[in-house]
Amino acid sequence: MSQQVKEILSWYGSDNPGTLTNLARLLNHGKLAGTGKLVILPVDQGFEHGPARSFAVNPLAYDPHYHFELAIESGCNAYAAPLGFLEAGARDFAGGIPLILKVNDHDVLIDEKDPSQALTGSVQDALRLGCVGIGFTIYPGSAHRLELYEQIRAYAEEAKRHGLVVIIWSYPRGSGLSKLGETAIDVTSYAAHIAAQLGAHIIKVKLPSAHIEQEAARKVYEKEQIPIATLDERVRHVVQCTFNRRRVVIFSGGATESDDVLLDEIRAIHKGGGFGSIIGRNSFQRFKPDALRLLTAITDIYSDEFAPIPTRVLV
Repeated sequence: MSQQVKEILSWYGSDNPGTLTNLARLLNHGKLAGTGKLVILPVDQGFEHGPARSFAVNPLAYDPHYHFELAIESGCNAYAAPLGFLEAGARDFAGGIPLILKVNDHDVLIDEKDPSQALTGSVQDALRLGCVGIGFTIYPGSAHRLELYEQIRAYAEEAKRHGLVVIIWSYPRGSGLSKLGETAIDVTSYAAHIAAQLGAHIIKVKLPSAHIEQEAARKVYEKEQIPIATLDERVRHVVQCTFNRRRVVIFSGGATESDDVLLDEIRAIHKGGGFGSIIGRNSFQRFKPDALRLLTAITDIYSDEFAPIPTRVLV
């Protein structure tokens, strides 16, 4: 086992051997095996955004098997999806790639100022399907956030008891935030910290902008001169806010971008000490040859040792 993986496992001293084994399975699979970096294919967008909006641009993606094949052929560390998609392919692709069951989901059939998520899968479902972990979304900033925090606390307790990894999608949104505030550096860092406090092994957030949403936070950022001017500086700050780099933070790929824009973002994540990416629409909304080329370019960037796991900030 590589030193990078050993170090990451050492951060989770309260976890049982089963959970550490599944975390090691994630970190030791695919093209980035042993590097301490992750590229995960998530396909919950059919539920979250609707099938036509998600898959019509590449009709092969309506088929759940397509996503298993894409994740395996591209050398991803894992494939994450809701219950239905995993059930449709878990037997056919058993052992081919680590699986993550997304256990809560939200639709966009009505416009909501304060979104929540329905519980759509269980820890028992994850165990039955051979998953290494569960994924759960929280919405800091929503009026329903406290209920979501309580739900993931209960899910995380059960998942860890059975040796599963806990991944939290921490997406600020709701009536408590402006649209700009959803990706503000202070809010994104706060959301990542909340996920770490809720027991996540791996935290997924969106890339932060330089906008500061909360006036009280602005005073601190300015007084302490926290570097946030560049994307890599903001990535470094978000990761610092998760227990001074003692938790794995990966970043969402977001809506489909050009290759050049996306790869520049990946370079910034790597330079800033982020642990990788979770790339959905930017992969499966491309035709497979293009998606494979893009994912290869992404893994090549994360494989580059110009930005190894940096030393923690010491005061």
